Amino acid sequence: MDLEDKIEIVENILKDKKVAIGFSGGADSTLMAYLSSRVAADTLAITIDNNIMPTDFIENTRNAAKSFGIRHEIVDIDFYEDEDFLKNTSKRCFTCRELMYSTIERVARENGFDFICDGNNISDLVQDRPGILITYKKGFKTPFIEAKLTSKDIHEYLDMNDIKYSRSTTCLATRIPTNTQVTRDEIARIGNAEDYILDSTNCEITKVRSLDGIGIIEVDDIDEIIKDDKFKQINDELKGQGFRKVALNLAEIDDNEYIKLDYNDKSFSYQLPFEVNIENTLKEIGSDAISKSGEIIELENIEIFESGLVKGHDLENYETALNIFMETLTKIRREI
Repeated sequence: MDLEDKIEIVENILKDKKVAIGFSGGADSTLMAYLSSRVAADTLAITIDNNIMPTDFIENTRNAAKSFGIRHEIVDIDFYEDEDFLKNTSKRCFTCRELMYSTIERVARENGFDFICDGNNISDLVQDRPGILITYKKGFKTPFIEAKLTSKDIHEYLDMNDIKYSRSTTCLATRIPTNTQVTRDEIARIGNAEDYILDSTNCEITKVRSLDGIGIIEVDDIDEIIKDDKFKQINDELKGQGFRKVALNLAEIDDNEYIKLDYNDKSFSYQLPFEVNIENTLKEIGSDAISKSGEIIELENIEIFESGLVKGHDLENYETALNIFMETLTKIRREI
């Protein structure tokens, strides 16, 4: 299936509906808002200001919604008032999304919008992102998953159609290791460090991870950091902000996520980065399950292991294997 076919599937899902979208101004929600503005009966973009997002986050969402001519609601939720979130446990993304999606759901219903969706795409399902369970729990629609659009597909379509979007929309709390308390001071330091790097270079994505006093820089263009000795200026600035050491991650950030299988001799195996909840997955699979044996669910051409391993067999070609794997992903329910 080519990209235009996938886009057509999404538009058919949205067509003539009153669509409410959890809106961050990033690639996924921007494309959803754009397509909805073209085919839906009405579109409402709902942005949560949790006070822990990158600089210009809110302004970027305002500009994007305005450019599409859609309604836009911004709701302030101060995450610093939520003790569970500040504890920053391994469930932090689950906690974060539950706080945000409960509000999005309320605002949508109050405004008479009955079709609530988010921008999750199919490649999100092979990443360690437990917040997807809240999408399922709330019953939010996921048109990009239904159409099997990956992050790479979405970026390609946005670029081809010259649709602007923000590449910096992830919560700054994700820069702090789990089980380390989130504080206003630390978030401010991280935000200031990232702003300095963005202002001093032509990088579009910058993350500064804080680890025991060390600022670990991640960017989408390493050359922008090392050319003209910019790293020396950045080192001095971040140390001045309170980091005792500054390091550069040599692996560039690549947000063009897609799914690739190791396919050979009509078979494949794929290791997901999380454990599978066998019982909840069985509920989604239903009568398609041939058997459950201990820690394994067996389907006609697929085996799903509690460890997160997925195996396929007797699949005639790569396209068939990929399609069946993607269909299986939509039914897998993970542990957190």
